[in-house]
Amino acid sequence: MWLSDLRGVKLQALMVFSGLLSRKLGHEMDFFKTNEVKSGTLMGVFIPCLQNILGIIYYIRFSWIVGMAGIGESLVLVAFCGLCTFLTSISLSAIATNGAMKGGGPYYLIGRALGPEVGVSIGLCFFLGNAVAGALYVLGAVETFLNAVPAAGIFRETVTKVNGTTVEPIQSPSSHDLQVYGIIVTILLCFIVFGGVKMINRVAPAFLIPVLFSVLCIFLGVFLAGKNDPTEGVTGLSLESFKENWSSDYQMTNSAGIPDPLGKVYWNFNALVGLFFPAVTGIMAGSNRSASLKDTQRSIPIGTLAATLTTTALYLVSVLLFGALATREKLLTDRLLTATVAWPFPAIIYVGIILSTLGAALQSLTGAPRLLAAIANDDILPILNYFKVADGSEPYFATLFTAFLCIGCVIIGNLDLITPTVTMFFLLCYAGVNLSCFLLDLLDAPSWRPRWRFHHWSLSLLGASLCVVIMFLISWSFTIVSLALASLIYYYVCLRGKAGDWGDGFKSAYFQLALRSLRSLGASQVHPKNWYPIPLIFCRPWGKLPENVPCHPKLADFANCMKKKGRGMSIFVSILDGDYHERVEDGKAACKQLATYIDYKRCEGVAEIVVAPTMSEGFRGIVQTMGLGNLKPNIVVMRYPEIWRRENLTEIPATFVGIINDCIDANKAVVIVKGLDEWPNEFQRQYGTIDLYWIVRDGGLMLLLSQLLLTKESFESCKIQVFCIAEEDSDAEGLKADVKKFLYDLRMQAEVIVITIKSWDTQVEGAQQDESMEAFTAAQGRIASYLSEMKATAESRGTTLMADGKPVSVNEQQVEKFLNTTLKLNSTILRYSRMAAVVLVSLPPPPVNHPAYFYMEYLDLLVENVPRLLIVRGYRRDVVTLFT
Repeated sequence: MWLSDLRGVKLQALMVFSGLLSRKLGHEMDFFKTNEVKSGTLMGVFIPCLQNILGIIYYIRFSWIVGMAGIGESLVLVAFCGLCTFLTSISLSAIATNGAMKGGGPYYLIGRALGPEVGVSIGLCFFLGNAVAGALYVLGAVETFLNAVPAAGIFRETVTKVNGTTVEPIQSPSSHDLQVYGIIVTILLCFIVFGGVKMINRVAPAFLIPVLFSVLCIFLGVFLAGKNDPTEGVTGLSLESFKENWSSDYQMTNSAGIPDPLGKVYWNFNALVGLFFPAVTGIMAGSNRSASLKDTQRSIPIGTLAATLTTTALYLVSVLLFGALATREKLLTDRLLTATVAWPFPAIIYVGIILSTLGAALQSLTGAPRLLAAIANDDILPILNYFKVADGSEPYFATLFTAFLCIGCVIIGNLDLITPTVTMFFLLCYAGVNLSCFLLDLLDAPSWRPRWRFHHWSLSLLGASLCVVIMFLISWSFTIVSLALASLIYYYVCLRGKAGDWGDGFKSAYFQLALRSLRSLGASQVHPKNWYPIPLIFCRPWGKLPENVPCHPKLADFANCMKKKGRGMSIFVSILDGDYHERVEDGKAACKQLATYIDYKRCEGVAEIVVAPTMSEGFRGIVQTMGLGNLKPNIVVMRYPEIWRRENLTEIPATFVGIINDCIDANKAVVIVKGLDEWPNEFQRQYGTIDLYWIVRDGGLMLLLSQLLLTKESFESCKIQVFCIAEEDSDAEGLKADVKKFLYDLRMQAEVIVITIKSWDTQVEGAQQDESMEAFTAAQGRIASYLSEMKATAESRGTTLMADGKPVSVNEQQVEKFLNTTLKLNSTILRYSRMAAVVLVSLPPPPVNHPAYFYMEYLDLLVENVPRLLIVRGYRRDVVTLFT
């Protein structure tokens, strides 16, 4: 009972879904009622594809192509173009059977496989191709009408010479006649389209019968030609004509295709590819009607491939028959040879051509607006919002826009100039379908399970390559223009379009590439030449930030300064205090907010939120587990807690020192930024120097950071100064020479300044009156007071000295030594680097068994009165190398 109910629900959902799709697609075979009978493979796919493929080119250009290219090259031409569409049909079958399809036809397939940017760019080109194809069909119908009824022409052209030989006058439709009648017909067709798809569906069968009947009449006429009252130039099926027409005879023609040595158009195989290729298009007709099919997974592959093979076989047989039917002169001068030889009389062919081409034009003017509306409804490009339509509504604005494009192409009035344009847009679409199948087949994601099994990535790649080759064979200039147009649309979508995640193949490719890269990197130590900074930006502030600001704004600016030309990745981490089960939703919301803020700051990175009982526990978990393999963060970046004493935040020293110790234990480098509020953004240019106080060996991290700063516009005008400390004056010159040689080998330009211990002591003696001495005295007093409180507490409790819940050992002489060393370094920085753009100094490790409060006093004295300072500690790994 439950299973039958479930099936009923599924059936009802599918019926409603098909109704929604049909209102979007709007083709003549669509169904608007969920209770209508669905079409099978024959009527739903095969016949519509056959009707779209077999069109105007076959009737009024095919015999001319045989006369120009000869039988041999015509066979190659048909096989070449047929192979392209056959491979595309295989790719289409695979993608179409991998799931349900929505409105938009090939745009939907390509967009969901290659992403919204590629989908929209190719989809818009395919829309233009359909709009231009509408003009192609209109001009074909008008030209056929004017040839059938010459008296209807307002302007007539008469040709009296062919290849310099005087012949009987040949009437050719004037381009002005094509323009006038073409505009009138387009406007009439637009009125029908505005009447709705239901009106078009009622007359659809009328366009199919004349096509099939006219083809039958042509074949009957070919076999009967030359036996009763033969027409001049028509020899009937003749071996002599076959031999004469086997080779090609490329020559100059006028704009109407009549051979003329003074003509302006020269034909070759490449040009004929562009002329003939529209005769093999139309393979998307079945996939566009997926909502009206009983079994999409079965009908689309069988129907599309059957139509492709049938029309290709028809063209191959027609090449042989037309080549043996008439002389070359007749093939080249009688543009409507199919009507001339048709049995019982030519009028049938004229009527058939006109009705079939008008039906195809009606399809283009009906399908192109719905394609544009489908692109607009995906809400990727805001500029297309005018063409949005509700489900079940007619796309009137899109139809009007399509009509204007069609009329513009009709005004050109030359069928042979329009067909290459149509070919380029259709080839772009076919290449997109093949590339989509190639990517999905090659990646073979778990979701890639098409019911159509006869496909392979190599066939799709060959199909895409053929499409590109054909494009360049036709016209390299048209190809460049069409690719440039698609690229411009792609760039515009990337720039202005809204982000859309459709689970496209590129995302899968990135994922697999990332997995392979991660495995290839392994877990061994990275060579210094391949070392990249992967900073872990600790966003948790030492204090409060404004509401809805999840990270200090300047931290993102500083993270960008640690990348060369934007290469690299930052991990922004924040910690929420509390129980994970209680605050899991808060964590998700905070992560989303932080990720949005990172994008807003245009910083390449990812956001992570950790819920933990305390900040220390959360950070300890982060530093142990964050990252994979060699893509773990290697530098921890955080703000210096300048506010801890001002706001009496007594818990900060223990947390801060604990984080530093965790980084040292986990072998992570540390960069602490003091003066973060004054850190420049990308528009604030800095002048002066970048000063490095190189106290301890750090693997070259401090040097590398200074070089990365110089690559940014804000610091590119600065120069680097490296300060070193020598024990004796006699060692100064040797140390300076060694450091210069080391920097030269590292390809780094910097001025080296050596400070000796003796001059350091003299400098401090002379600094008794400066601000450093005042800070030193204040620090001594606070440390003595804190130590007295510790001793009093220990005596009252009868325990050893305790700080931060742990026993400590305090050597007062060592504390004094630390304070004096820090005083000397601070005085040196203020003497030499007061006007520096930024100062980098080595971070001393926290002394073992010292209270965290003492260490904060040391650092406070070190950074006193230095406006912008980076305190850097490297790790047990070189990040620069001397060797190439």
